[in-house]
Parts: sequence; C-alpha cells; structure tokens
Amino acid sequence: MAAVLRGIGGFLPPTTVTNDDLSRGLDTSDEWIRTRTGIRERRVVSRDLSTGTLAVEAGARALRSAGITGADAVIVATTSPERLCPAVAPEVATRLGLGTVAAFDLTSACSGFLYGLATAEGLIATGTADTVLFIGSEAFTTLVNPRDRATAPIFGDGAGAVVLRRGAPDEPGALGPFDLGSDGALADLLAVPAGGSRQRAADGGLGHATVPADDWYLRMAGRPLYTQAVDRMSQSARSALKKADWAVADVDWFAGHQANLRIVRAVAEELEVPGERVAVNIDRVGNTLAASVPLLLNDLAARGDLRAGQRVLLSAFGAGLSWGSATLVWPGLRAEPVD
Repeated sequence: MAAVLRGIGGFLPPTTVTNDDLSRGLDTSDEWIRTRTGIRERRVVSRDLSTGTLAVEAGARALRSAGITGADAVIVATTSPERLCPAVAPEVATRLGLGTVAAFDLTSACSGFLYGLATAEGLIATGTADTVLFIGSEAFTTLVNPRDRATAPIFGDGAGAVVLRRGAPDEPGALGPFDLGSDGALADLLAVPAGGSRQRAADGGLGHATVPADDWYLRMAGRPLYTQAVDRMSQSARSALKKADWAVADVDWFAGHQANLRIVRAVAEELEVPGERVAVNIDRVGNTLAASVPLLLNDLAARGDLRAGQRVLLSAFGAGLSWGSATLVWPGLRAEPVD
C-alpha cells in the first residue's frame, strides 16, 4: 500500500515585514536582500500567534480540502517548537477536534516536510494509520537575531499541511520513492547553540549559567551551506528520479525548498529543469523551513498552475545537515489561497 495525497492547506500570519521595514533597523537595503536571496517580504508571527496556532489553521484547511473531519494520526514537523516539552502535535490534534489520536512532533529543519512524508507513509504502510494529517509549522523568526543582517532577512513564519490516506501505489497522489540523507559532521554550519541539554539555561539549580546572548539565536555559515545545499539537493533529486524511473523531461514542476532563490535556480540548472517548470514563492514568504514545500504546493494548486496528472519533483535541504527528495503525480485537489 502507498500513502496518497488527499488534501492540502496553508496558513500565513497576517503581519507582513518588507525589506524596507527591515532596512530601518539593519545595515541593509531592499536591493541587497533581493539580489542575494530573492526575498522582498515575509510573514511574521505576532504575540498572539505561535507554531501551534499556525498548525491548527493549516491543518483545518487541509482537512477541508480532503473533505473529512478526522484522522488516525497527526504529525507536526517544526524546528521552532512552542516548548521544549511537550510536543505540540497532541495539542494541535485536540484543538482540531480529532480526539485522542496518535500525535507527535518531528524535527528535521528545512527537510522536515520530506522526512515527515516518509514517516507518514510508514505509518500507513504498517497499518498503524489509514489517514494521517501531516503539518509543517514554523514560527522561526522568534529564533533569528533581529540584529543579524545575514539571517534576519531570510526567514518567515507559516504552516503548510497535507492529508494522506491509504491507497494504491499507481494512483494519482501516491508518494513516489524517497531519497533521504544526512551529514552530522557538518551540524554546526546551521544551528541554535543554546537551549538544549548541551548548553542549558541553568546549571542544575545552583544558579543561572552564563550563556552568551547570541547563542540563543541561529548561527549560519552561508557560503559552505550554499555549496552543500546545491550538491545535496541535486544528488538527492537525481536519486529520487532514478528510483521512480522518471527522466528530467518527465517533470512538470520542480518544487524545491525555498531557502534562497539562487539555491533553487542552481539546483534546477544542475538537474537541467527548464526555468518555467521551477516553482517559486520565496519572494513573498521567505524561508519557512518545514512549511516551505507544502506552502509552495498549495500556492501552485490554488492558482491553478498545478493540475491533476502533472508530475512533481520535491526536494529539500536543511540543518542537521539533512536532505530529502521524492516524486509525486498530482491528484485533483482543491486548495484555498493562503491570503
């Protein structure tokens, strides 16, 4: 049996921050940000919104798209949890009225959507669940230093969700073969040093440990990450195509993680995917980590650009380091615009 896409939904917080807004507090400009990232604006959470709130909104839209009110399991992929403990997924399930179903979080940064899809497929393949609601939700701007012009312009907040059901591997919407990988030797290229068991906020009750303020925020080594992202996503995407027995010419849409427009275009060039088949929405949402790919798919479907029967290549890369790719023949789904 296979996991088959049945519904999709997305949600963005209402507050928009433009490049000009950022430039008032940073040594940067709209032109500097756009030429290096492709981003002109992003959405950010306000005090009354959080990862869980975004997840509930996106999840509700995905359930409506699927035409159902229940699911056997809920997975939330996030790198910006509401709390270190407990996971947010059980609360999301409760707020959606799904009862006491299985629910857990998954952390794999920007590749979280690919890892989550593979995990959901495993639940379905083993008979643990017939229907899975999987949500990528991020309020990652809360972990980005607002004074760091290298990272502050890149990230945005949002959530994207899909409903997966048990089905046949040859029907539209069935997830194709996956390619997943990681390289922990390079974990420090993209990391938030403080807050976990390695660098705690307190020293065992004897008083507060001295934690440098910047350690609470994301650190990013941009140049080596660019090289890793292009190489790993290209290799992974080729592997997924080979497993699916697809040629590049068979791909109608390349839906790559929206980390940086230059990365997306470089990967497409490596794969020789024509520019008109490369999906992009980073210009108005930024890098939304685990929410990136489902938000991109929702946008394409809501605009009518992604149609039933079209072949989609998915690929992502993120902290860990981790990466993943998969193939998908798009089913006939209705998707609500996020705005």
